[in-house]
Amino acid sequence: MSEASATGLVRLLTERGLTVATAESLTGGLVCAALTDVPGASAVVRGGVVSYATDVKASVLGVDAGLLERRGAVDPDVAVAMAEGARRVLRADLAVSTTGVAGPDPADGQPVGTVFVGVAGPGGTVVEQHALSGDRAAVRRATVAAALDLLHRTARNLRADPGVEGYGCPTTEVSTRREEAP
Repeated sequence: MSEASATGLVRLLTERGLTVATAESLTGGLVCAALTDVPGASAVVRGGVVSYATDVKASVLGVDAGLLERRGAVDPDVAVAMAEGARRVLRADLAVSTTGVAGPDPADGQPVGTVFVGVAGPGGTVVEQHALSGDRAAVRRATVAAALDLLHRTARNLRADPGVEGYGCPTTEVSTRREEAP
């Protein structure tokens, strides 16, 4: 993730009059930190929730405990629920979520490098699956970059005013990407 991409995203959110929140698991606050490193981010960043523990996903973000028990935390539906929960709790136009396996060991039946990134907006939620490689730090860095990228692509298609054509985002969908972590 480059500083330029976070800077460009904050600028875009500011121009569009949009606010953002984060719900992070494997990135542990790195997405929110990347955004708040940018001067002027206070105009767009509502806040972030680091829900590293499974029970925090349920108690703070409202992720269904049954879903977490059945599928574990590394799941596309969990990424959706995390993003939607952060958007609701922090009252933001957009919210981004990250959940996955940074390593060094597999978790929830998923191999190291399996990552789900979600973005919730007024028109729905989109989630992407990434298959990343590299060590723990590389997987986390690549996840931050993927989160900022998905957030940027979603924000490009939004305006803060529901009366403006183009308000909203696609309903829930999952796309899969295989990537090498830097």
